[in-house]
Amino acid sequence: MVADTGSRRASPSIGEYLRNNIREYGLLVALVVIMLFFQVITDGVLFRPVNITNLILQNSFIVIMALGMLLIIVAGHIDLSVGSIVAFTGGLSAIMLVKWGIHYSIVVPLCLVLGAAAGAAQGYWVAYQKIPSFIVTLAGMLVFRGLTYLVLQNRPIGPFPKDFQLLSTGFVPDFLYFLNPAPGTVTNLFALVTVVVLVVIAFYYGFKERRVNEQHGTENEPFAFFALQMGIIGVVAIFLGYQLSTYKGFPNVLVVMAVLIAFYTFITTRSTIGRRIYAMGGNEKAAKLSGINTERLTFYAFVNMGVLASLAGMIIAARLNSATPKAGVGFELDVIAACFIGGASASGGVGKITGAVIGAFIMGVMNNGMSIMGLGIDYQQLVKGLVLLAAVFFDVYNKNKG
Repeated sequence: MVADTGSRRASPSIGEYLRNNIREYGLLVALVVIMLFFQVITDGVLFRPVNITNLILQNSFIVIMALGMLLIIVAGHIDLSVGSIVAFTGGLSAIMLVKWGIHYSIVVPLCLVLGAAAGAAQGYWVAYQKIPSFIVTLAGMLVFRGLTYLVLQNRPIGPFPKDFQLLSTGFVPDFLYFLNPAPGTVTNLFALVTVVVLVVIAFYYGFKERRVNEQHGTENEPFAFFALQMGIIGVVAIFLGYQLSTYKGFPNVLVVMAVLIAFYTFITTRSTIGRRIYAMGGNEKAAKLSGINTERLTFYAFVNMGVLASLAGMIIAARLNSATPKAGVGFELDVIAACFIGGASASGGVGKITGAVIGAFIMGVMNNGMSIMGLGIDYQQLVKGLVLLAAVFFDVYNKNKG
């Protein structure tokens, strides 16, 4: 009879676990510290319900594009054209909605298809003609910006129909208004109840995953650390949910953003195509020899980026109630910075959706906080550049140390 050596692995100590996952948890701690810093500096303005809502609206398009950019970077490429595609598709939506009078239910999917075509036009040269993505998308940035000027004829177009504006400025109705015990305080009970339910579900699946890991002998994080982490996340989520519920509830764009985050998290962690993208980014030759169609994966990654940039373009246009030739200028830098700050590696093969989202909100909170403080754009750009440099240095340092 063979002795059972034990199917369960002992959990590492908290210190050991933190050292092995310093990048992921360091990002979360950095976001919390930055938020608390600006909350104090701005005399409590940062966490006011109206400002939290503005923070979501101002950064939703960066988060959405960061989801696609992360896949591009993990695959070992870069896309500099996203800001121009934002302006181009926003301009096309304005032409169709305002000048041609086409219904938004036709315009939105049509613009997404046009965004996919823009991504495909670039992905073809990168994937099948092996031209470096930096060159192709730099050309794309110039081409689509020029097309935007041609489409809009160097002038803004608006306003948009009210239904289209709801994409960015609308809020989820309070479906539980008849149960609201404090309508004077909580103006959207549905938002608060939804957050509480989601926290309970997160707790349930967190404990369930630990139990499954124990049964399969997979290493778990220390229980004390797990409980502390879940407790902090739960408290923060309920606090933010309460703040939103005292204003207007969930912005529509928050729901869109949450669905996309969940979808791309599943793609990158649970799907075959996600694993193949990481394998390709880690070692393209080895991935190709193992039977992975690396050209097709690269092509799809750029098509996906075009779709998300198009969606972001319509969200921005709806929020501003106008499509302008200058829309999206510099957005590619914010999106790429969000991914790198979130832990993506410039050499490919490394990066998480959660990291990109946290990186985007780090950039967003800094922008919002510095604006509230009255700092000029010069200081804001300086600080953002230093934060990006520090994040990349931290990544390189950890790799060399390892």
